[in-house]
Amino acid sequence: MPDLMTLAVDCGGGGIKATVLDDAGTAHADPVRVPTPYPLPPDLLVDTVAAIAAGLPRPDRVTVGLPGMIRHGVVVHTPHYVTRAGPRTRVDPDLVERWRNVDLRAALHARLDVPALVLNDAEMHAAGVVAGSGIELVLTLGTGLGSALFDGGRLAPHLEWSRAPVRRGTTYDAYVGEPERRRLGNGLWSRRVVTVVDGLRPVFWWDRLYLGGGNSRCLTPAALDRLGDDVVVVPNTAALVGGVRAWDLVG
Repeated sequence: MPDLMTLAVDCGGGGIKATVLDDAGTAHADPVRVPTPYPLPPDLLVDTVAAIAAGLPRPDRVTVGLPGMIRHGVVVHTPHYVTRAGPRTRVDPDLVERWRNVDLRAALHARLDVPALVLNDAEMHAAGVVAGSGIELVLTLGTGLGSALFDGGRLAPHLEWSRAPVRRGTTYDAYVGEPERRRLGNGLWSRRVVTVVDGLRPVFWWDRLYLGGGNSRCLTPAALDRLGDDVVVVPNTAALVGGVRAWDLVG
């Protein structure tokens, strides 16, 4: 039986990355990255994915990961795409309404004419790295803080606890997100990441914690030494491989 070809699309606050991979996770084209366009209603996101797909090998299915609360391919809430000009800019009430309860899986299936899987972007990243044994937590460090929890290789219901306060008036997203990394520098920001990990360890009692996302590479050696042997830093490219594995883990 020939390999299924998967179009994996990682939608972030600043960029949308995609490639086509076979069942083994081998890319059959160089990854494509385009800036995330704003303002971004749902139909423009579908158009953007379709435009990227047109320049890549024909897929048999598509996996899309994007920020926010996604349930069964339906967007319950997305934090960045309801803003006028990107993360931490003013929220547009019209976009809030247009994104509410959008069945993005159905829209992509109709547009690309292939089966579609839509999930939180951290969950797609996680699918590319988990071993499938024990309790595995994945945290992605980027525009904000993403998370995904697996038990024996099965995805647990998504929680947007990154939106909860880590201290008075400050969410986890704001505490370790990209604006704070730029403001503090990698050293002080890395100490904050260690604080977050230490605080979450007695909450999750994970067997393994994976730190991914674009900013995981910014963690200092001193911070990595403090994190412990149960914490592993993984490359951001795992998200695209996760687009293939997600069909077995969460599909």
